[in-house]
Amino acid sequence: MSARLSNKAALITGSSRGIGRAVALAIAREGAALIGVHYGSNADAAYDTIREIEALGSKAIAIKADLNRGKEATDSIWEQFKAAAIAATGEPWLDILVNNAGVAPAIPLSQTSESVFDEIMTVNFKAPFFLIQAVADHIRDNGRIINVSTGFTRVAAPTHPAYAASKGAIETLTLSLAPEFGPRGITVNAVMPGVTETDMNAAWITVPEARAGAEAMSVFSRVGQPADVADVIAFLASNEARWTTGQVIDATGGARL
Repeated sequence: MSARLSNKAALITGSSRGIGRAVALAIAREGAALIGVHYGSNADAAYDTIREIEALGSKAIAIKADLNRGKEATDSIWEQFKAAAIAATGEPWLDILVNNAGVAPAIPLSQTSESVFDEIMTVNFKAPFFLIQAVADHIRDNGRIINVSTGFTRVAAPTHPAYAASKGAIETLTLSLAPEFGPRGITVNAVMPGVTETDMNAAWITVPEARAGAEAMSVFSRVGQPADVADVIAFLASNEARWTTGQVIDATGGARL
């Protein structure tokens, strides 16, 4: 096991499954002391992830919150994590925040209702914004804020206009906040995944024709795995990425180059 993140405390939203789970495990392998595993409804998946984290030698806690509730949810996430951090270390500190949770319904412009639009924007943009606000004074110097975006901000996606727009907002927020956190040595970056084999894509990724099309998008001729993205995030969380901030890192596997 590496120790690049030894004694670090991390909070990862949407980390019971998919990319978030892979990030939690990658950070645990790097020696993190405490990892907050946020989930919305699937407690079984969250506790499965926690068991895997603890098998790697890190301490983990489950944090439940429905991000559709916006700032109320993000305040709850921080209060839950803070209590766990105090219990584990005696201090209410955080080193790494990964805003990973998101929703990505394939709904074109003509079929997007106001309620669906509001849900996408609340979960994908409003919640990360206010979670960063909630933890801002508690991230230790030289900490990390990492937001998960999407390759749909680089490649046109008429099937997902609201989703793409919410992630475009995340990228702009990343750029805007980098100077604010810079004096404390805290970096703010975003990671842009491409098509990744997760539960979110399970409904269509197993269709042979659809999978072939997804594989053809990458210069590596395959669909991304959660670990492909998680390893990039783990690097950004490390000291080796201390001189990189305000950036969107492409982790699409060279999609449509």
